[in-house]
Amino acid sequence: QMQLVESGGGLVQAGGSLRLSCAASGRTFSMYTMGWFRQGPGKEREFVSTIKWGGGTTVYADSVKGRFTISRDNAKNTVYLQMNSLKPEDTAVYYCAAARTLLGAATSPVNYNYWGQGTQVTVSS
Repeated sequence: QMQLVESGGGLVQAGGSLRLSCAASGRTFSMYTMGWFRQGPGKEREFVSTIKWGGGTTVYADSVKGRFTISRDNAKNTVYLQMNSLKPEDTAVYYCAAARTLLGAATSPVNYNYWGQGTQVTVSS
């Protein structure tokens, strides 16, 4: 079992920055692929970014590429999402997810085993 707890969300003006954190329980955090997803009002949950267990492979959604950066600190069992140049369309609940063994695309939420409760990010125009 793994528990994930997100933090760092809030209200920010367009063009601003936020850093989300996701703290994970468990001794095998370093072996998990970690992902960030988001769900805006009236929308389906969508992929934002993922980072493989070793930290060397990252993938981003086109909508956030060049603005968001995912990273992980395996010693602290934490994954981060640095969000810069935020836009109103980035407004959503952001979820952290973990996958022990990816059997499908890292961009699909169905392939993740554990989820956090989410943290709200609101970007005002």
